[in-house]
Amino acid sequence: MGLCEKQVAIITGCSSGGIGHALALEFAARDCQVVATARSLASMSDLQSDPRFFLQDLDVTSDESVHRAVSVVIEKFGRVDILVNNAGMLCVGPLAEVPLSTIEQTFNTNVFGSLRLIQAVVPHMASRKKGKIVNFGSVTVLAPPPWGGVYTSSKAAIHALSDSLRLELRTFGIDVITIVPGGVRSNIGNSAIAVYDRMPEWKLYKRFEEAIRARALVSQSSNTTSSEEFAKRTVDAVLKGKPRVWLSFGHQSTIMAVMYYVPLFIRDFILGKKFNC
Repeated sequence: MGLCEKQVAIITGCSSGGIGHALALEFAARDCQVVATARSLASMSDLQSDPRFFLQDLDVTSDESVHRAVSVVIEKFGRVDILVNNAGMLCVGPLAEVPLSTIEQTFNTNVFGSLRLIQAVVPHMASRKKGKIVNFGSVTVLAPPPWGGVYTSSKAAIHALSDSLRLELRTFGIDVITIVPGGVRSNIGNSAIAVYDRMPEWKLYKRFEEAIRARALVSQSSNTTSSEEFAKRTVDAVLKGKPRVWLSFGHQSTIMAVMYYVPLFIRDFILGKKFNC
């Protein structure tokens, strides 16, 4: 298999306490060489001394950072077998009032960040006629709730991009896998609150402020699926010889799949009542 006998997996968003960190540990446990990335190396310090991990600081919103990181990986290991586009940000707020700069930041991270990595690794995978690209969507795309329209629309873009990529890249032997998480324990809620606290005061939606803020933490309830369990199921699927093209797993993922088929007026009633809208 070339310079490195193990499968080389690049994973974005591997800060401790998140899904990416759990994925990194699980891929390493399956004898993969894991390139764990995050904006700060300090956020992955517990992986530093483990030879199964090669740590890289990576900002998915920066063309330069992406190309530098991928070039270093290719130079060191000779290839990339698996790309896991996990890095993302959750933005909550009413679409009519969320600052466009925050919406742009969300799309730059969730959509364009994934595309930057895809465009960087595909030429190397295509030259070997082999590779797997794993993109993270969301169950909220199946039944978009209020107050999360920015995040959900960015993940809807990922779903659509993945469907197109799956057809476009199969001629090069590259598999595209869409992971659609339900509620999984991670840092995303706390990160969303940090973003929310920098928002301007709502004008039209002031009376909904409590409901909007609560939306940031809705996926982190006591019933939330552990990141370790989620990582195990995900890595099981990705490492199969012929992986499934779509995997949805996590708290309330089945309910959201059912909601997709519910008539819109019923869905609007259910979601409006749940999110106080």
